[in-house]
Amino acid sequence: MRARLGVRSAGIRVELREIKLRAKPEAFLQTSPTATVPALRTAGGVLDESLDIMIWALRQNDPDALLEMTAEGWDLIYQNDGPFKRALDRTKYVTRYPDCDPEEERAKAVAHLMGLEARLEMTPWLLGERQTLADLAILPFIRQFAHIDRAWFDAQPWPHLIAWLDRFLASDGFAQVMEKYDPWQAGDAPIFFGVV
Repeated sequence: MRARLGVRSAGIRVELREIKLRAKPEAFLQTSPTATVPALRTAGGVLDESLDIMIWALRQNDPDALLEMTAEGWDLIYQNDGPFKRALDRTKYVTRYPDCDPEEERAKAVAHLMGLEARLEMTPWLLGERQTLADLAILPFIRQFAHIDRAWFDAQPWPHLIAWLDRFLASDGFAQVMEKYDPWQAGDAPIFFGVV
């Protein structure tokens, strides 16, 4: 989702190959050194981290100046991708982490979310009056956390966080990046994602 958000926000077009993780095509395995998705083959090599793909796309074209943010924005992304993502995984995938207490992990995630709520009480976006890369990089993980138990999430004291998430979920951009595609197989006609 993040990689597609970056490509869409950049207003560029890439060839999309939807990969079924249980049946990875050989061509994909030859392209991605980590055999993980997303993976983007560029003239400079392969990018296989969603944040790196977002940054790459926006460096090609950044019409909304999403990359123009303070160091604080980068710090928020790194907190999200580090401690928050770790707590999210241990809350969502309980059977993968039997040595972790999911309630303790959820409490760690909640502490992070309360920090975001405090920011969103003051401004509509994490860093102010306009959306930045910090918003687009963090929102998909907040969506994932919310959907562990949406009723519980909506009952928490973070109305601004909920409004921020719901605005994202109702956006045209979200609808476009969530479009489903058939898994790619060698010989398939190309499917392009982004600007037509």
